[in-house]
Amino acid sequence: MTLPLTVSDEVRALAPGFTYVAIEAHGLVNGPSTDGTSQLLDDAARRLAVRLEGSAPHEDPHMAAWRSTYTAFGSKPSRTRNSAEALAKRALSDAGLPRINVLVDVYNAISVAHLIPVGGEDLDQVRGGMRLVRATGDEDFVTVAGGEEAVEHPDTGEVVWCDETSVTCRRWNWRQGPRTRLTEESTSAIFLLESLAPMPVTDVEAAGGELAELLEKFSPGARITVRAPQ
Repeated sequence: MTLPLTVSDEVRALAPGFTYVAIEAHGLVNGPSTDGTSQLLDDAARRLAVRLEGSAPHEDPHMAAWRSTYTAFGSKPSRTRNSAEALAKRALSDAGLPRINVLVDVYNAISVAHLIPVGGEDLDQVRGGMRLVRATGDEDFVTVAGGEEAVEHPDTGEVVWCDETSVTCRRWNWRQGPRTRLTEESTSAIFLLESLAPMPVTDVEAAGGELAELLEKFSPGARITVRAPQ
């Protein structure tokens, strides 16, 4: 049974050009970052630099579309960047991309190389289906502050991903909650690649196909299903 994923009518109205590709994977093998995933991240940074041709990430038409959408639901995109822009900015800096674990490194590499937001959730921690909605402001977002668990609430009208328990990602794809993050013990996951017009759907599909191939490479024998763009 595949994980139910829904996008509310309110979100579709806010961003009519929104498309996502979902990849569900079982039997994954995760662990600390390797030389192989580190090379992937370095290659992704080089691909990004070629793609941008000297311009800043936020000047890319796809990132500009995300900035406009963030503004439309009340967020300041220069302060709370979508995940792809934030990673791209770091990839081009002296600090470079972080090394987290195999699965996170793999999907971060795809995000940077294709300049598209990509997220990964541990399916064993997701409760029920996942929904992309505009928040009422009463939902819980459980995070960590000062080394201790803390509960925040999204702004009214903010776009959030949530399951039956709580918000899993705030401001669409800005900050993921720790409950569903992929850890070194994760063996099942759902990966979401999200795009807005003017990015062609074929570009999102290509990014999804590359991610699926890398998951198969780093987790031989994993059961991987790529869903058609939604």
